[in-house]
Amino acid sequence: MALEPVWFAVLGPVRVEGVGAEPAWGRPQEKALLALLLARAGQPVAVSEIVDVLWGRRPPDSAVNVIRRHVGSLRRLLEPGLPNRAAGRWLIRDAGGYRLVVDADSLDLLRFRRLRDDARRLRDEAHRAGGDGHGAPARIVELLTEALGLWRGPVGAGLPAEVRERAGFGAVDRERPAAVREAADAALCAGTPGAVLPLLQEAVADDPLDEPLLARLVLALAATGREAEALSTYRAARARLADELGIDPGPELREAHATVVRGAGSATPAASGAEAATEPATAAAPRPPVTVPAQLPHDLPTFTGRRAELEQVLALLPDPGHTDHSGADDDGRPTGTVVISAIGGMAGIGKTTLAVHWAHRVADRFPDGQLYVNLRGFAPSGAVMGAGEAVRVFLDALGVPPERVPHGLEAQAALYRSLLAGRRFLVLLDNARDTEQVRPLLPGTPGCLTIVTSRNQLSGLVSAHGAHTLALRPLDAGQARVFLERRLGAGRLTGQARAVAEIAALCAGLPLALACVAARAAAHPGFPLSAIAAELRAAHGSLDAFSRTDTTANVGAVFSWSLGAVSAEAARLFPLLALHPGPDFSVPATASPAELPVRRTRSLLAELADVHLVAEPAPGRYALHDLLRAHAAELLEDRLPGAGREAATERLYAYYLHTAHATEPLLAPYADPMPPGPLPAGVHAEPLVGHERALDWLAAEYPVLLAVVGAAARSGRDRTACLLAWSLEPFFDRRGHWHDWATVQRIALDAALRLTDPVWEARGLRALARAESRLGLHGSARPRLDRALELFAELGDDIGRADTHRSVGWTRDQEGDLPGALHHNRLAMELFRGSGRRAAYASVLNSVGWYHALLGEHREALSHCHDALTLLQQLGDRYGQAATWHTIAYAHHHLGRHPNALVGYGHALALYRELGVPYLEACTLVHIGDTHTAMSDHASAHEVRQQALTLLITLGHPDADQVRAQIAASERCG
Repeated sequence: MALEPVWFAVLGPVRVEGVGAEPAWGRPQEKALLALLLARAGQPVAVSEIVDVLWGRRPPDSAVNVIRRHVGSLRRLLEPGLPNRAAGRWLIRDAGGYRLVVDADSLDLLRFRRLRDDARRLRDEAHRAGGDGHGAPARIVELLTEALGLWRGPVGAGLPAEVRERAGFGAVDRERPAAVREAADAALCAGTPGAVLPLLQEAVADDPLDEPLLARLVLALAATGREAEALSTYRAARARLADELGIDPGPELREAHATVVRGAGSATPAASGAEAATEPATAAAPRPPVTVPAQLPHDLPTFTGRRAELEQVLALLPDPGHTDHSGADDDGRPTGTVVISAIGGMAGIGKTTLAVHWAHRVADRFPDGQLYVNLRGFAPSGAVMGAGEAVRVFLDALGVPPERVPHGLEAQAALYRSLLAGRRFLVLLDNARDTEQVRPLLPGTPGCLTIVTSRNQLSGLVSAHGAHTLALRPLDAGQARVFLERRLGAGRLTGQARAVAEIAALCAGLPLALACVAARAAAHPGFPLSAIAAELRAAHGSLDAFSRTDTTANVGAVFSWSLGAVSAEAARLFPLLALHPGPDFSVPATASPAELPVRRTRSLLAELADVHLVAEPAPGRYALHDLLRAHAAELLEDRLPGAGREAATERLYAYYLHTAHATEPLLAPYADPMPPGPLPAGVHAEPLVGHERALDWLAAEYPVLLAVVGAAARSGRDRTACLLAWSLEPFFDRRGHWHDWATVQRIALDAALRLTDPVWEARGLRALARAESRLGLHGSARPRLDRALELFAELGDDIGRADTHRSVGWTRDQEGDLPGALHHNRLAMELFRGSGRRAAYASVLNSVGWYHALLGEHREALSHCHDALTLLQQLGDRYGQAATWHTIAYAHHHLGRHPNALVGYGHALALYRELGVPYLEACTLVHIGDTHTAMSDHASAHEVRQQALTLLITLGHPDADQVRAQIAASERCG
């Protein structure tokens, strides 16, 4: 019997996957021991070294016995059901110590090193060959970016700092910036510096004094056309080196600066010579690093058949030699908006394929980035993306923090246009429904290229924006032959002219249908194409929704025939895929409506992907072309009776609902969720353990979950829509998706009102009010909360009243009414006190303490917060503990107990770092700086404020300006 694969991760928080549920760590030392063994990458670690790492210089007398117990616990965690004292598969005794049996297929650190070694080997071979090794730099970039993508933070993130130091994890951490430097060198050589800019910016944020990294960042920024930002980065680095180390930049960083100055010419005179040397440090503060978006889907390596159309669209852009940064050609004409539109609405004709190929051909002319979004304008599920959602997707890609996204589509579109003004972006808007959906997504100034694909003509773009149109027609017989030749080889088509012509006719010249046929033929290399054509001719099926009046081809027959090439079980699964309302779907989400095991479902989806009936745009996630989704829906209608379809749909929604419900207590243990009821048979809800796994699942399924809420409401499943929307509240709040939160809660409130149940109405009102409060819409939120309080009081629901009082308190806080905020939180506290809801009571205790502290009542604050902390520690609520430690420290600071404040802030900081909450980490660092200043320790204050500034700059957060001003003020006073 084959052993299940297990995946260990130590590049960031310690994780183990593939052993059932995520291991529930019993003792922190067990995780530290596992991290040590993983960091040694399969080598034995002596018991004496383990003792030193776990306890330092003062180990207990029982240390060796304790280690044995830890080893036994780890073995059972990794292999549930392992008998006591059994050696196990993974953790073995070796050379007077212990060794974990891992390799590059089971440990992220070893895989990282293998990919890095492959890159180095390729680089050395290219050097020996005396050139670039026929594309070696580009391949090196791919290998190293894949390797660096395995890192999720420092080695063993979350472990105590002293344990990490004694274990020597810092040496492994240093492999990461070294790989970034190697990736940057290869990218600069390959002419693709944008591919490594995010990695460089992240590495420099981690170590802003690393001159080799800074030099490469300066060069990469300049190479992507951002010379001004490159020079600003150099000036900021020079000032930091002088202030913190008392040194000038080294030769590597100076040479990078000189290279940029030579390339920039006279346009940047202040960046060179004596004038640059006299610039004040405060003026050299860097702009927030902006990741260069590169969102284009993968180009099709076998692209063919559209030579004339490609030449036509390429001719719309001026010759690269005559293009300046204003976006005008040599006659002063600005580049405008270009539309690719299939007249008559033909689906499957290759609009997206052509658009993506064209975009890749010209992407190097748009160094500031490439944006892509699928607007789903003709999605059979009805999940069309609104213009507002699309704008917010782009703002997120451009690095705008959620709290800086304004309310309303017009304001969001204006911000988007401002960010693109004066820059060169390529924007690909795929599958647009109409002009109104596209209009807010158009850049406002020349210099950017916009490509739009649609089944409609979008005449509004032509008349109002001067767009060019291109009508794609089906491939003719000659183009279809080239299409098949590229996929099957010329030899396969020899002597098969009649069969090729028949295949082209039966496929109506549609590339999607031809791709299915090519996949079938490639899977059976011994079949002559005449036999393939005969099979296709004999197939039956229909796709009336996408038929054209000017063609007799039955495209549905191609898909039905392709289904005949897969197993009966895969063919039965295919129609059920039409039930998914989102843009894509996962394996477990597919298994639930089909009542299949997850492992079997994975193999069936792979089988369907092999014949091009489904696509796999990301590992483990699948999607259907609109044509294929429509075909699946027709088959579902024919093959599955109404009751069966209803039951399958209920299982699908139950998967999302029950898994989302399971994330709520992990993210908000104080919440008052409504149970979704028993899990239906055959549904495979995700076994989520820990907030990290919950966040990962929610992030992966986020667009799908939004679609499911809307689809559930449209199909009359109002309870499902409400329960799912309310389960997502902690995630919306944690990630700052406040606009989507409000949209979803409006759907839920409408659904709740249709249920005519005061319980559901009260919860719906409160949920929408919370979202509106986050958006600053207090005028709308207040009456909703007041009505919710009335309903909960009439129902006698004290928990509902308590939760609503907390929401009212937060709204009062945002309006500047601190006494009102304290009053409502005290009401909530009293209601929770008698309810037995310990987590909620502990959370509101801290809130009451915080408002006492803000009102100057610091001793009352400490009394409430110490009680809260005791409860939160018992409950294991680390977020709550961090917030409470912060309040305790704040109160001590204002009582003049500065050492006590530093202790409290230190606890909060460690927890926020462990939990990966950089904004709150930065806020805590700012407060630590205030306490150091109060103690006249200005050097320490400067250090932690610089750390906070680096974090805020990395986040692109507006608070960075305030911290920068604070640092400048302290320097003037110092």
